[in-house]
Amino acid sequence: MALIRVLVDGYSLLHSCPALAPGQPRHSAAAREELIHWLTQYRDATGTPITIVFDGSGAPPGTPKIPSSPEMEILYSKAGQTADQMIERAAYRFQQYGEVLVVTDDYAERDTVLAMGGMASDCANFLDTVSATLRDLQKDLKHYNRRELSRFKQPRG
Repeated sequence: MALIRVLVDGYSLLHSCPALAPGQPRHSAAAREELIHWLTQYRDATGTPITIVFDGSGAPPGTPKIPSSPEMEILYSKAGQTADQMIERAAYRFQQYGEVLVVTDDYAERDTVLAMGGMASDCANFLDTVSATLRDLQKDLKHYNRRELSRFKQPRG
């Protein structure tokens, strides 16, 4: 089966990547926005939809409204609910449509997803994958732009 969605434990990934929004608290709006921007680039490069789930009683007060779409979904757990619970439930429900990758450093959550037949990745491996994909995309764009520039500069006869 093909990978149909990546489910990300937002704060777990933020804690694993201090390079995103350096100097900002890991639970800050700036750190969340940087993570969303970075993962949006990855989604654009791969075409695989992503859902980012943050723990909390809904979005914290004053959180800027970041547009959520089926391709890049941003969710906040409600009171009495955790991001882990939402991710596990989504992974179970998506099973019938194809493979789902869950990204978290929570061992229990990864074990639960694996027991359901899903795929799981720790944050460090996923960060490496995203970085490599974005580097490859930059190389491809550079090559494409050079080719187009040389094509544009050629005299037309």
